[in-house]
Amino acid sequence: MSSNSKQQWQLIEDSRTLEQVLADSAGADAVAVDTEFMRRNTFYPQVALLQLCFGDTAWLIDPLAIDDLGAIIDLMEDRSVVKVLHSPSEDLEVFSQWLGVLPEPLFDTQRAAALLDRGFGIGYRGLVESVCGVDLPKDETRSDWLQRPLSEAQCQYAAQDVLYLLAVYHELHQACAAAGKLDWVLADGGDAVAAHLAGPEPYYLRIKNAWKLNARQLGALAAISEWRERTARERDKPRSWIIADADCLQIARTLPETREQLRAAVELPPAAQRRYVDEVLEVLAAQRELPDEAMPAVLPPPPAARERDLAKRLKQEARIIAGKLQVAPEILLNSRDYDALVRLAGGGTLGEEPRHWQGWRREPVLEPLRALLAESRR
Repeated sequence: MSSNSKQQWQLIEDSRTLEQVLADSAGADAVAVDTEFMRRNTFYPQVALLQLCFGDTAWLIDPLAIDDLGAIIDLMEDRSVVKVLHSPSEDLEVFSQWLGVLPEPLFDTQRAAALLDRGFGIGYRGLVESVCGVDLPKDETRSDWLQRPLSEAQCQYAAQDVLYLLAVYHELHQACAAAGKLDWVLADGGDAVAAHLAGPEPYYLRIKNAWKLNARQLGALAAISEWRERTARERDKPRSWIIADADCLQIARTLPETREQLRAAVELPPAAQRRYVDEVLEVLAAQRELPDEAMPAVLPPPPAARERDLAKRLKQEARIIAGKLQVAPEILLNSRDYDALVRLAGGGTLGEEPRHWQGWRREPVLEPLRALLAESRR
């Protein structure tokens, strides 16, 4: 175990020391958590370091040196210990893929700051400077975290990510409790974990201009996207290394049945032509055998002028609501939420109601916005 008492960090490289540290920290009500990872030409993040802080020491846990991480899994699942992270979407992906577990309950300091109207999307360095009066360096931001041994500068940088995070948490926790917003922060943390557990929406829904396709073409795009997702995961390569989004869309639009037709439709890189042309044609052939009723519903076009105006009115009203609640307006809803509310008010459909519509936002936010929409259509 390497350490630097002056800088308040210790590097843990064996499971026995890890288990002892966590045993000694039993009874803590919160732990600051961060990860360092690399994503160099891979689909999955490559975890390189886990940082924990229960008090005055940052524990830097080396996942490349420790085989048995059961104690970490137990900690992440211990609901008596609040897990404090800052903007944790990428960290959730790391934990899910690495350990098959997610940190709960989750207190996101970035979200807490927004719910206290201290700015939306504030970065960690800015929040530390605001709360602690410390200007953190960013020298190691693009460091090679997979290199071994880690330098002292890397360890110090990683330690600061959790040492100050715990201090920020204590201040924000107190402020949220005083403002009656602590349950809001934890509920939003639960929503983030639940959304990750539910998995991402089908990737074809994220491809630009997919709304221009008919049902049969959209079914092909969905099938190609699903195949690409599976292939990217199996090969641990970025999606674009398999087939780019634009090429997926063009293939779905033209529905080629032969190699020649596929090559005429898109100009794939040589490696993709060698590896994937036959697989793509097989996917399309299987899709052609399906009946029309098996195709997905066509996607709605972008909002028309009246719908855009209504969404703009909703955002203006939301800013008024945010002022009354003393929160950053952007933390209430996002642009997709406003578009969905307008679409529903006009007789459109929505799958399952978003989870964040069902919690603390329902009465102070959703109900007034729906009332405004109802009034606008009279």
